[in-house]
Amino acid sequence: MNFETQRLKFRKYNDDDFDYLFSLLSDPEMVRYIGDGNTKDAKSTTDFLKWIYSTYDDGPDRGLMVLENKEDNTRIGHAGLVPQTVNGVDVLEIGYWISRKHWGKGYATEAAKALKNYGLIDLGEDRLVSLIQPNNMASKMVAIKIGMGFDKEIVLGNQKVHIHST
Repeated sequence: MNFETQRLKFRKYNDDDFDYLFSLLSDPEMVRYIGDGNTKDAKSTTDFLKWIYSTYDDGPDRGLMVLENKEDNTRIGHAGLVPQTVNGVDVLEIGYWISRKHWGKGYATEAAKALKNYGLIDLGEDRLVSLIQPNNMASKMVAIKIGMGFDKEIVLGNQKVHIHST
């Protein structure tokens, strides 16, 4: 997947993005609603980057992509269509994560809407999901803004998660 929105460019992660990813994963406020909510060290960041790379094996349009501002190529976060397994069922998640200094500028909604349209229209998917921790109100609002509805609460990796879907 190599596409753009009005303000954003999506591109695959590469090894040069390690420091940026580490800056996100080592920030307590950034990981508050990610996984177990704990910050990651360099080793865990390497493991996470390897996981991102592994999602690319599912297809050229799968996995988390770095989001860059089109005007100045500044990294502002990441988003993508992420293969997940939920209760034994393979699903495609619209994932989005914006760095703190870019919160409140509509980037997550812009990226998520583009991913939703791409997944449903271009890829012909019947259903896309977003996996959101119950207290993550900002991510819930993004899901609602792009037309996703709440399905149910599940436990995923010992963490309560709300499934929102198209």
